[in-house]
Amino acid sequence: MRPEGCRARVATLAEYLSLSKSAVERALTQLTTAGSDGIAEVTTERKTSRDGEGESALRTVRKVDTDRELFVWLPARAATSLPPRQLRLYAVISYAQIRRMPLTLAELRAVVRHQYGDSAGQPLGERQVKRLLADLEATGWITIHHRQGPRGRHAYEAHLRPLHPVLDDTAEEPTVPPAPAAPATATPDIHDGSAPRTADGSPCRDDHRTDRLGRNDELGGGIRRRRDTGSYGPAPVENGAWDTFRAAPSDEKRSNKAAAGPYRGPGLQLSPRVWQVLEPVHPELPGIAPYVLRRIGQEIGRQLSAGVGMERLTTRLLTRYSRLTAAGPATERARRGEVGRWILGAGLPRHGCRLDSCEDGTTWPTGDRCALCANIAATEQALTAAAAEEARAQQPVVAEPPPGPPAPPRPPVTWLRWPPPAPDLGPEPTQDERAQARKAATDDTVRQALAELGAPAAIRLYGRARVVPHLTTDQHDGGTPA
Repeated sequence: MRPEGCRARVATLAEYLSLSKSAVERALTQLTTAGSDGIAEVTTERKTSRDGEGESALRTVRKVDTDRELFVWLPARAATSLPPRQLRLYAVISYAQIRRMPLTLAELRAVVRHQYGDSAGQPLGERQVKRLLADLEATGWITIHHRQGPRGRHAYEAHLRPLHPVLDDTAEEPTVPPAPAAPATATPDIHDGSAPRTADGSPCRDDHRTDRLGRNDELGGGIRRRRDTGSYGPAPVENGAWDTFRAAPSDEKRSNKAAAGPYRGPGLQLSPRVWQVLEPVHPELPGIAPYVLRRIGQEIGRQLSAGVGMERLTTRLLTRYSRLTAAGPATERARRGEVGRWILGAGLPRHGCRLDSCEDGTTWPTGDRCALCANIAATEQALTAAAAEEARAQQPVVAEPPPGPPAPPRPPVTWLRWPPPAPDLGPEPTQDERAQARKAATDDTVRQALAELGAPAAIRLYGRARVVPHLTTDQHDGGTPA
């Protein structure tokens, strides 16, 4: 790699490589575009002369970090003589040979991928990779040692120069290719498409008979579409199936643009073994579509061929159907959602562990608890408990607050009589005692009598007119204002 870079024009590079300018420009675009690792292999710097005219760009190749990057040196003759896919395989084989790494066909498929079309980015098939390896061995750049690698694999050996002269070798003249053999009667083995590999052009040729408007009438012939209705339609087949599985009669003819009509083929026939397995759901069969019923028959036949007994399938279907019909709303939902799909998705599949004898957690036909399912359940329970304990241990410990002072002792309960007893007014005073007390009564004497004897006794002793002016609100007679 020259440190000063390359100032050659695209036309010069195309002349050196014997390629077209468009092919070289596409290759330069790929080299200057960063890959999945974000690194571009070639850096382009535009150049302009002092008078403003454009000059050829300066292109420099990225320097390889020999201390950190893994790489392999390839002969220049291999890059000029091998197609891109064969060159990539040769580079991988050379790298694996230096690193002493055995290669498999799957690893070689991962390095050669489709570049264009709907399959862009996907690896090639095994047949295509084998063909590429055979073509690469025919060029002499590698040697395939069949079944001589580890574990019976092929061993691949890359050479620094081909074992025989290649077409671009200037020391040898290319040999004249042999005449093409006669085409085989079988389908020809094309490489990667429907046409031979070309460098940069279209494999098609102009057909002046069909690519001009107004000339199609000279070719003659036409396309006649056959109808499958009317006189060409198949006659109905009589069988013993129910009306649900027999094709619906249709007397209307369909035009070419109409949608597909009902099924007009033979009716559906169930084998005796399938019919016996479906015994628990016989009442539901007339409401199942023929296509779904055919799928059910295929699933039952597959399980019977795998060794599952008819009794086991019948018991499984009966048990699950009885659970479904035990709840009314669930049955209605299953009926609205097509019972046939329930049979396919829930009624027939086996539920349980990896043991073939396990049937919904029990062992068939003993009915005992499956030991493996019990072990799995116990393991899951232990793991759940351990996870809960670990989560509880990871929670921060909250310190409890210090205890407060003790509460004071409650006073003793004193029961009061209700209503309170009437005060003792003493003996009833005489008329003379009342007259003497009223004549000698002063305001202080009345207030003292109110405080000691109460309002009723003071009124009885001194009279209402003398006591009322000294009464307060709570001492008033009857609680009414004076």
